[in-house]
Parts: sequence; structure tokens; C-alpha cells
Amino acid sequence: MKMSKHMYSTVNLSDKELKEQGNRLYNLRKYEDAINCYSKAIIKNPDVALYFTNRALCYLKLLKWEQACTDCRRALDMDSNLVKGHFFLGQALLELGSLDESIKHLQRALDLAKEQKFNFGDDIASQLRAARKKRFSIQEEKRISQEIELQTYLNRLLREDKEQQINKIRLDECDNESCNKKILEIEAKCEMYINELNSVFQKVDERRRKREVPDYLCGKISFEILQEPVITPSGITYDKKDLEEHLQRVGHFDPVTRVKLTQDQLIPNFAMKEVVDAFLADNEWALDY
Repeated sequence: MKMSKHMYSTVNLSDKELKEQGNRLYNLRKYEDAINCYSKAIIKNPDVALYFTNRALCYLKLLKWEQACTDCRRALDMDSNLVKGHFFLGQALLELGSLDESIKHLQRALDLAKEQKFNFGDDIASQLRAARKKRFSIQEEKRISQEIELQTYLNRLLREDKEQQINKIRLDECDNESCNKKILEIEAKCEMYINELNSVFQKVDERRRKREVPDYLCGKISFEILQEPVITPSGITYDKKDLEEHLQRVGHFDPVTRVKLTQDQLIPNFAMKEVVDAFLADNEWALDY
């Protein structure tokens, strides 16, 4: 689809007309041209938060994270309850690695969308999960590195202590047979300590590996660990809160099988609840997953 040259003319357009033209260009994936229209709309009327979030979305498409952040913050200064402002800012911050702030804004976007009954599907929740998993992954890598570093450090200390004791004995005046006996005793004791130390770390080796929550313990809507599992007549388990929200906002059908479903057909899945509780008892870290 080609646009005639007069459609690009913005000289005599109002800020609303510029915004509409920007929207058309955005839909055509002409993001730079759309940014130009939104920028002109902002010059004519800088008090409309929507113009900034529209431009921020274009910046996101162009992978210009800093510019997207700037526009979102300006929009939120005008309206702190702007769902798109928090949503787009959270996405940009995720790409910039500001994970704590990203999670804060994405969570706020999700809460506001529910309060204002805006249907963003799973878009906001999926971005929030991505941010949480990325933060968790970074924390995991740090934890693994620290455990390995500690084991290496303690091994080195034991060996250094062994060498110091042996050197001290060699400096003492004693016959060769006596010295050799003491040295052998020190070496044996050191090896025993090292073996015991490494045995302790070996027992937690399973913890040292990167931890994951099994898929079967996660809900099929939010993909977060099940809190209150319920089962549908189709035999599929969901988190009750997620499924009730789906039934109210999307439709009365099973999200996976699409079979007709009403809230009174949900049955608590006590067996799955026991499995989840047992897993959490042994893996408290999963609460932050």
C-alpha cells in the first residue's frame, strides 16, 4: 500500500490529526515517519500523555530503549495511572537490564489493567514473567559462582595451612624419621579435611545446578507456580485466580480445549496442591521464581 505525498504533509494539521496520521504510519510499520508525526503533535500540544506513549511504542519497535524510557516517564508525569506508560517503560527497562524497576512498572501496569478492565491479553503478564525470570537467572548465576568460589578458597586455605605446618617441622631440629612421620600425619589430616569439605559441597551440588520450576507445577495461563490449583472437566489444571479471571474477561470456555466452562464446574485439585507444597518446602527459592 502506497501513501500519496499529500498524506505526508503536516504543515496545517492539528495535533489530533498529526496523531491520527502517526497511527496510520505506525500500522504501516513506518516507525520513523510515525515518530515524526507524534513529535509534531507534541510540539503543538505537549500536555497529551497519549502522544508520548505512542511515540514510545515506535521507539520500542526500533529498539531505542532510552528514548522509549524518556517518553514513558514524561507520560507518567502527566498521568501516573497510565497503563501503557508503565507497560512500555517496563519493557524498555527490561532490555536495559534495570530489572527491579522493570518489574515494578510491569506489575503496576498489570494491576492497573485489571482495575481499569483493559484487556491486554497475556502481553503484560508475559513481560512480567520474562523480567522476573531474567532477574532470577542473574541471581542464580551469582549464587553458583559464589559457591564455587567459596569451595575453591577453602581448599586453598587447607593446602596452605598444610604447607606451613610442614615447613615449620622441617625447620625444627628433629631426626629424619621423626620429621617424616609428622609430615605424613599432617598430609593425611589435610587430605581428610579436604575430602570432608568437598563431600559437604558435593551434597549441595544439586542446589548448585541451575534451578528450574517444573512446567507441570506452573499454571497454563500465567505460567507461574500454582497457588490454588483447580481442575476442569477437560482434566486440565489451572490456577484458580487465573482461570476465574479468564472466565470473567475472555469467555466461558476452557482456555486449552475451548470446551464450554463455567465457574461452578471447577474442582479443587488437592493432589496437585500437595505436590506444589512439598516442592516449595524443599525449594523455598521457588517463591521468588
